[in-house]
Amino acid sequence: MNKRHEDVQQYYGEELKSTEDLKTSACCPVGSMPDDIKPYIANINAEVLSKFYGCGSPIPPALEGQTVLDLGCGTGRDCYILSQMVGENGRVIGIDMTEEQLEVARKNLPWHMEKFGYKTPNIDFQKSYIEDLSQIESNSVDVVISNCVINLSAHKDNVFKEIFRVLKTGGELYFSDVFADKRIPEDLKDDPVLVGECLAGALYIEDFRRILSDAGCVDYRVMEKSIISLDDKEVEDKLGMVGFYSMTIRAFKCDFEDLCEDYGHVAYYQGGIEDAAHQFILDDHHVFQKGRPMLVCGNTAKMLLETRYKNFFKVEGDFSTHYGVFDCSGEDLPDKVDEPTGACC
Repeated sequence: MNKRHEDVQQYYGEELKSTEDLKTSACCPVGSMPDDIKPYIANINAEVLSKFYGCGSPIPPALEGQTVLDLGCGTGRDCYILSQMVGENGRVIGIDMTEEQLEVARKNLPWHMEKFGYKTPNIDFQKSYIEDLSQIESNSVDVVISNCVINLSAHKDNVFKEIFRVLKTGGELYFSDVFADKRIPEDLKDDPVLVGECLAGALYIEDFRRILSDAGCVDYRVMEKSIISLDDKEVEDKLGMVGFYSMTIRAFKCDFEDLCEDYGHVAYYQGGIEDAAHQFILDDHHVFQKGRPMLVCGNTAKMLLETRYKNFFKVEGDFSTHYGVFDCSGEDLPDKVDEPTGACC
């Protein structure tokens, strides 16, 4: 255990008793809960919900029968959502290093399994560090999620390397976290309160891109991005020069090119995903209307052809002819940012 682990365990195990104890909005859910998630939330008990410290809703669709890993599961809110989505034949693994949080998650497991009508639990809560997933086999997980936790790690390069080790080929990383528009000053990176409030460890977005690339993934997609407001004067005085954002990001374990290249692919969403009858949102600038053709770059074609989404798409074309760089950027992200909002409550 390193100093960062000790600080985080103390803050989340002893300092915080509920979301009301947080000093800033950097660890609070952004915006409204997606409509497709609300029915699952309604089946989760109050104790688990009251101790939730996430910053988004990093729950992708089409999870029936999948194995999903939740990094930094805390009291298990997202695990209990996932449990309902993967079904009794699927599997959810929740990893956390804070015993006080895991105690709440495990205590409430029988109640939730009965609520869901499951004869056998499909969740396994494990105490571990997200930088070391050695207890999980390589290429064994379909989806990895995380909700405002990776920023707490002092060794994020190890976290992403472990994620892409345990993911199956074609597997998906889907996570929400706090990001910064510049690097955090060195003298503030170990401030216990700023660490616990998910700010001191916020990744500068370009450093995130580099770390992800080193882990073998050169293309990631932004789902949502919102400004985080600093509502505490002491925190504002220390970090007011930094712009913070809550972002939800997806990435896949595929062999991508480092630029979006044009091979003439055309993709059609054929429907079939629950709660996505008429359209599928791949990212903040790819919205597929059912039955409507869309030109896509080679990387996007792979995201649709080589992942669990392949059953819901028809993609025409191959990689035999190259037409140059594909404009796959959409609008500049800063122009798409929502008004200031909460990020972890």
